[in-house]
Amino acid sequence: MSAPADPAGPPTATTDSPPGTAADITAPMSRRQVLQALSGLFMGMFVAILAATVVANALPTIIPELGGSQSVYTWIVTAELLAMTATVPLWGKLADLADQKLLIQLSFGLFLVGSVLAGASQDTTMLIVARVLQGAGAGGLTALVQIVMAAMIPPRELGRYAGVFGAIFAVGTVAGPLIGGVLVDTSWLGWRWCFFLGVPFTLVAMLLIQRTLTLPPVQRRERVHVDWLGALLLTAGVSTLLIWVTLAGNSFDWLSAQTALMVGGAIVLLVLAVVVEARSPEPVIPLGLFRNRTVTLAIVASALVGIAMFGGTVFLSQYFQVALGYSPTRAGLLSLPLVAGLLVSSTVVGGLITRNGLWKRWLVLGGVLMVAGFGLLATIDAATSTWLLGAYMVVLGAGVGMLMQNLVLAAQNDVAAAELGTTTSTVSFFRSLGGTIGVSVLGAILAARVADGLGALGGGAPAPGGGEAAAPDVSALPPEVVALVQGTYADATAELFLVATPLAALALLVVLFIPEKPLKTTSGSQRLAEEQDPARGGEEQAPARSGEEQDPARSGEEQDPARSGEEQDPARGGGEGSAPAPLAH
Repeated sequence: MSAPADPAGPPTATTDSPPGTAADITAPMSRRQVLQALSGLFMGMFVAILAATVVANALPTIIPELGGSQSVYTWIVTAELLAMTATVPLWGKLADLADQKLLIQLSFGLFLVGSVLAGASQDTTMLIVARVLQGAGAGGLTALVQIVMAAMIPPRELGRYAGVFGAIFAVGTVAGPLIGGVLVDTSWLGWRWCFFLGVPFTLVAMLLIQRTLTLPPVQRRERVHVDWLGALLLTAGVSTLLIWVTLAGNSFDWLSAQTALMVGGAIVLLVLAVVVEARSPEPVIPLGLFRNRTVTLAIVASALVGIAMFGGTVFLSQYFQVALGYSPTRAGLLSLPLVAGLLVSSTVVGGLITRNGLWKRWLVLGGVLMVAGFGLLATIDAATSTWLLGAYMVVLGAGVGMLMQNLVLAAQNDVAAAELGTTTSTVSFFRSLGGTIGVSVLGAILAARVADGLGALGGGAPAPGGGEAAAPDVSALPPEVVALVQGTYADATAELFLVATPLAALALLVVLFIPEKPLKTTSGSQRLAEEQDPARGGEEQAPARSGEEQDPARSGEEQDPARSGEEQDPARGGGEGSAPAPLAH
């Protein structure tokens, strides 16, 4: 349990309240204090995202040096992604029950140990284990950074910072392969620095967070029950499902005995997880969340956005290398328009949301742009100009930037403060899950299309299995074959984006049904103090939070006035035990 205020952190306590009171621990932070605290969070988040993608261009060098086979190729990438995706819900639940600052440092610690072990790996088994540790730490950071932001910053003010978070996420995703390629090509560094590079930045981030992040202590509860059985079943079910979509179409056929066994096992595990979660007083993912219209629709839309975010970067990079004949480094640079569109749209729109408090119009516009971006990319071929491609990617990036973090904002704004951690991690979990499944399924479509197109070569060029296998080296092919290979990959990639277009349209349709509610003007810490204060009706809300299955109205449209009082009670900020929450412009 951390102290109410870190002596080295920003002074958030008021001077006229006894230590430990609600006013002492929930006073709104200034812009400077918020930026100081976010500096360490964002630095650590960027390094964690890089770790997930930096090995893409380094694997062809890593595997031979460690004596690994081609079958290990997928596992080195998948191990980190599996651990990250599967642990996000558990980290989110722990954030509602335990000290969030301690959990963040624990996440950094796991990531740090994993990075050191990965860089020092002597064989592929050691590297895969290290990647699992990295993924578990990155999963904690993915969930906890957004949860802590919601605890410090009111939803009305969160837009400008959430936009920066979304931009960091996008830049890290796209820049990882580029940085990995440069490190491998630099003789005095080598592939091990793909992992060692993040170590000093992680240590600096831990120090910054320890000195600048001040969060209120978690209220001691007589009985804290963590649903470990539900967490185990959920993790096992999701991991089995992700392993299946990763290997299907590559190691075995989509319609095969292995598919039946793995899918059947995943379904059984997930059904058991639902049964256990429904009976648990503290479920990892409360089923009552799905009765909340905003949260449910945000989850569905986030999963579809995950497909756009991850699928777009994976297959565009391959298109640049195979269909257009560019090097891996050049392909990474050509992906920058996608990053630029996402960076500008997320930060600009985040600031506009903070200024006027209106957010749904930007979600709708983002959905329209995402549909348009996919539709435009569905027209590309081997002769498409890189300038035209850049324009198409800007449109797609702008759409994803408007949607990604603002969906999380909408969900956070519509739940009790005691459920912020669970809600945030659930939305992030389904976004990662959608991205992983989307990449595998779209990759299988691409592989089948390429195999058909190259049939005239008698199977002489490999097709990518699941989107992960190495693409053919165009420069090593005979001139009369190059045009056929490039045309086939270009047409297959265009068909891939054509398939993704209706998925984007579905995301737009889902967004249209999300109800727009005024953004709250108090932070998660302030709201939590008010919910726990008997004078403000907090005691009546605690049972509703843990028993949402028995109270359908708890998370529906007719919400408890004590939970969403900022919309219904103009004097909300002046009650006993709460601090005034002026907008920090």
